[in-house]
Amino acid sequence: MKSERHALIITIIKEQAISTQEELGEALKARGVLVTQATLSRDIKELGLIKTPTLEGSYRYSLPQDRAPGDLMRRAQRMLEDAVISVDVAENIIVIKTMNGTAQGVAAAFDDLEWPEVVGTVAGDNTIMAVIRNKEQAKELVKRLHELRG
Repeated sequence: MKSERHALIITIIKEQAISTQEELGEALKARGVLVTQATLSRDIKELGLIKTPTLEGSYRYSLPQDRAPGDLMRRAQRMLEDAVISVDVAENIIVIKTMNGTAQGVAAAFDDLEWPEVVGTVAGDNTIMAVIRNKEQAKELVKRLHELRG
């Protein structure tokens, strides 16, 4: 649900000039999605939305155009530190347990790193499964994730 809402938010801000959380909440409501202000605020933060100036002199929510690899790594590290409970490996699958409601945000940060050994991730509410190309890479990636967690 969260990932669907995030995708919808991205679609809305690409299609419309949204300048406030209230406007974004109304746009979501018009598409059948009701959210609290707190949830919307978290979504904006997790998506990394920024306000950019318009030609008319106002501001609108936008996606950051150029996310530097260092920024992506810091975001992933922060998400791993704040939300991950455990990381384990079974053959070529990494299972990441998170706090309730945070798995999709952590998976998105993980996906943003675009590590070549990661085939893909699937996130539920508190669990992420990451498919890795082979067992050796999976073990190495678990070590890397533990280092990122600090």
